[in-house]
Amino acid sequence: MKTVLIIEDDTVLRENTAELLELSNYRVFTASNGKLGVDLAKKELPDIIVCDIMMPELDGYETLKTLSRTKTTKYIPFIFLSAKIEHNDVRKGMNMGADDYITKPFDEEELISAIESRLAKAAILKDLKGKSKTTKEDVNTFQIKTLNDLKIFFDDFGKSFSYSKDSVIYREADHSNHIFLIHKGTVKCHQIDELGKELVTALYKEDDLFGYNTFIDHQPRRETATAIEDTQLQGVSASEFKQIINDNHIMALEFLQLLSDDLLDLKHQLLDMAYGSVNRKTAATIIKFAQTINRKPEDPIKISRSDLASVAGVATETLIRALTSFKKQGLITTEGRNIKVLDLERLKQMS
Repeated sequence: MKTVLIIEDDTVLRENTAELLELSNYRVFTASNGKLGVDLAKKELPDIIVCDIMMPELDGYETLKTLSRTKTTKYIPFIFLSAKIEHNDVRKGMNMGADDYITKPFDEEELISAIESRLAKAAILKDLKGKSKTTKEDVNTFQIKTLNDLKIFFDDFGKSFSYSKDSVIYREADHSNHIFLIHKGTVKCHQIDELGKELVTALYKEDDLFGYNTFIDHQPRRETATAIEDTQLQGVSASEFKQIINDNHIMALEFLQLLSDDLLDLKHQLLDMAYGSVNRKTAATIIKFAQTINRKPEDPIKISRSDLASVAGVATETLIRALTSFKKQGLITTEGRNIKVLDLERLKQMS
């Protein structure tokens, strides 16, 4: 009998869905939030997980991310269940590696069909693995269909790298030999202009890919990457990454979307630097760092004032004046180099 884990905070929906699946001859486990769901998934190792997105303790996105990073649960098929139908929510869920996405309200046939198809796919992949020792070539052929599959490939077959805080991972003009996945830590990419001023072009956190702006082997890097804190990476050679893109066209489309999103984010950053007020730039930068570095945006941000200033596109002295103003307004508090957000909503309104 196949087992299903339902993670859903709505008691009525959770119980009704469990009853529906039990009548369809599934053994069902249930959890009322993501934190309990993760613990139960690790303990019971269900055949498939059906999970809501908006939940207390740990939302669906963080639940999937946690399970995808755990060796015993990362291959369990995962279906999002949510009333949210906006395109960005669907794309975010699928990019993170969800196998399917069902919107509420749903009918019995839709849910059962989604579960059966995902279980069938998992069984086929398991059979293929069982027939011979799993190699990189097997994974390329049968498994890399989404960005999450790509990240699992990095975890399983990538080379490990460790960098201490403030260490340079690669410099502008270095040969582009590896694409990286962040296993732990935070990385900034930046360039130096003709006046020697640093411009931070991107921030990357745990589970992000980076270094793919030039993924042709031995091409020069176009920016410098530095570890903001102690960082652990998994790297795949540029030539191998290029082959993965060539062999997996569905995943290649998702990768193109990732590149497109990066360009859009950079465009917005440049527009803010050109036209935004100092307070707006500073507020937006604090939020950006808080969301990148912390699991909870309200937690203290351990970051240098110069890094904040380079992302905001203002002089360090100007940024410090803005921070002082924010402290007086009760938006933030500081202790040494640490910044703690006190009023996230007001900061968002300013940005």
